[in-house]
Amino acid sequence: MPPWSPHPRPEPGRRQRTIQRRPSMPTSSLKPLKQSEFDYWAAQHLLNRAGFGGTPDQVQAVLQMGLDGAIEYLVEYEEAVRPLPLDVDQFDSDIMRPANNMERQLGLQARRNGDERALEQLRQQRQQRQRQDRRQIAQMQRWWLKRMIETGRPLEEKMTLFWHGHFATGYRTIEDSWHMLQQNNLFRTHATGNFADLVSWIIRDPAMLEYLDNNENRKGSPNENLARELMELFCLGEGHDYTESDIKEAARSLTGYTFDDDEFVFNSNQHDDGMKRVLGKTGRFDGDDLLRIILGRTSCSEFICLKLYKFFVNDLPDGMDANTRKFIQRLAAEFRKNQYHLKPVLATLFKSEHFYDRANRSALIKSPIQLMVQTVRSLRTPSDRSMTALVGAGDLMGQNLFQPPTVKGWDGGRAWINTSTLFVRQNIVIYLLTGQGPETMAWESDNIPYDPMHLLEHLDQDGNGTDRIDAGVTYLLKFCLGTNPHPERVESLTTFVRSNGNRLGPDQAIACLCLIAAMPEYQLC
Repeated sequence: MPPWSPHPRPEPGRRQRTIQRRPSMPTSSLKPLKQSEFDYWAAQHLLNRAGFGGTPDQVQAVLQMGLDGAIEYLVEYEEAVRPLPLDVDQFDSDIMRPANNMERQLGLQARRNGDERALEQLRQQRQQRQRQDRRQIAQMQRWWLKRMIETGRPLEEKMTLFWHGHFATGYRTIEDSWHMLQQNNLFRTHATGNFADLVSWIIRDPAMLEYLDNNENRKGSPNENLARELMELFCLGEGHDYTESDIKEAARSLTGYTFDDDEFVFNSNQHDDGMKRVLGKTGRFDGDDLLRIILGRTSCSEFICLKLYKFFVNDLPDGMDANTRKFIQRLAAEFRKNQYHLKPVLATLFKSEHFYDRANRSALIKSPIQLMVQTVRSLRTPSDRSMTALVGAGDLMGQNLFQPPTVKGWDGGRAWINTSTLFVRQNIVIYLLTGQGPETMAWESDNIPYDPMHLLEHLDQDGNGTDRIDAGVTYLLKFCLGTNPHPERVESLTTFVRSNGNRLGPDQAIACLCLIAAMPEYQLC
């Protein structure tokens, strides 16, 4: 038995080291970081936040680009990196297609004749298609997770994940995997494009229209769901800068916005073309007019920039200080100045001193997806571990792809962490490192070997004369935790290595990584 626990559990009665937050008082300026201050650890911070991390060699490559070059490489990814093929041909677009005329006639005739046998056959066919579609959405979950692991355009997939949480749509409500895939590719296409264009597509997206019942939004009988979430969750913020009357009038603007099979349809017969008053403006508004009015509000740019800030910089668990508020307002001004184009705003954010401030490093709790994908990409664990196990672990940790819990998406931050999820979070990393899961998890075990020594290759050329075990342990801790490790952590791991062969070979390095994965600090990014 090894002296370290391969699958740690919280010990009853023992106080666990809590995740500590640093007090936040970074600058409010958009001023870029000095090139001379863009060091190895700043480059790692950038890769972790603008993507899903990177190996030591990849961090070094980004460092060699310099700050401007690194930002251009990550943000202008269409120019720099060829995309992974989407391979959507592996999926069936017609599983949940509407019934054709012949099928409708057969169903109608069976109901008229009271033909229970025929009706039962139709029900069984429907149920079979539903089962097939559930298998397909599971396949899509594995496909997207693997894509995040393998992509050479990490910001593209990171922003696709961001928009999936922002414009949250759940498969269990719409029960159409192809519509979910269409929406996923919509987010990918517009990941770092123009927010106004993306919202325009969203109000025409079959998955969103069905999820928020806008296919039932008709002249004389408006459904307010899409209009409400457009203001409350997608553009302006809950309870901010709008009234109930604005929502009712906005719903009228969106009447007739529906879909047929996989395509948007504007049903002019069901569109209310009467006069409307929304956010102080009056006219015969349709959906595009409504968006122009909403996007014209200062609060819209500030709300989106706040969401980006919480996703990429700091989730502000203790509220927003004055400097942070000013920073977001200035970023929002840049957003408006650039007519809602995202790339200039993301580049400004990722270059800013504020982004690299010590208060904003290791300040985010990793989402379950970030935890798993960053572990694979930064530690270069075998990428062919079971995707089914990873998707299942994501669900247990609270992040089931294509199934946000509500229209609000995932709460994130401290909501990711509780006793149950922490157990899974620690053990899924150990699974990625070793191919072995705890007995309580039905994760497919494997014997695919993992060689961690690439993490320590540079130490042979370090030349600083320090003991290799001390240097290796310190580096592993700092690389995995993204911050200077506490001396107690270094001493504990160093003692462990010295008592287990007195060398930092592959077995000892994997054991160290397993122990680091059990540290609360590993949950931070």
